[in-house]
Amino acid sequence: MDISLFKASLEEKGITLTDTQLQQFETYYDLLVEWNEKMNLTSITEKKEVYLKHFYDSISAAFYFDFTKPLSICDVGAGAGFPSLPIKICFPHLNVSIVDSLNKRITFLDHLSKSLNLSGVSLYHDRAETFGKKKEHRESYDVVTARAVARLSVLSELCLPLVKPGGHFVAMKAASAEDELLTARKAISTLGGKTENKYAFELPLEESERSIIVIHKQKPTPGKYPRKPGTPNKLPLE
Repeated sequence: MDISLFKASLEEKGITLTDTQLQQFETYYDLLVEWNEKMNLTSITEKKEVYLKHFYDSISAAFYFDFTKPLSICDVGAGAGFPSLPIKICFPHLNVSIVDSLNKRITFLDHLSKSLNLSGVSLYHDRAETFGKKKEHRESYDVVTARAVARLSVLSELCLPLVKPGGHFVAMKAASAEDELLTARKAISTLGGKTENKYAFELPLEESERSIIVIHKQKPTPGKYPRKPGTPNKLPLE
């Protein structure tokens, strides 16, 4: 996906990028490739691939969820900033917090945010399990996002404790979402959530399947969740 197709494809979805925003994506790409030589941020480095599989794919959440409102967003396990920073570039008014367990990635994201002149971005070096127990973050975000971090039953335990009652957890998954959703039913319900919508679509050009699952937080998460680091993965609520 070249830049002109990227811009045109987003316009078709109602997202119009300014020259400044397009330049931010260019800078994002340059820094991603530069830093990727020093640390493992992504296996995808060809420009057209990055624009399709990282930038466009991240922004696709906004095709199905309304990010035009003033929202506080927490991105769990964002890695190189996906999906939250491409969404933030498109919707600069958003307040974005990113939590990641690897400090080197946080260093990259700090440099990236400053280079892109992004305000309203907070970065936290922490495990999601301990982050979700902290009073200042627990149940304090309008939206929590995660992109392909773990299977949905595990992700729900990492993400739903951070969502305000009345807020949403937006999970971005590949083709296996239907099976994951069935397995995660117990976890979603136990943690105070209810599946609101599931959207399936194909990424342009390569036509690979994608799913976006929107979970509404209906009631507070019981205090014992999330469990200790590593436990959700070893013993998922299934």
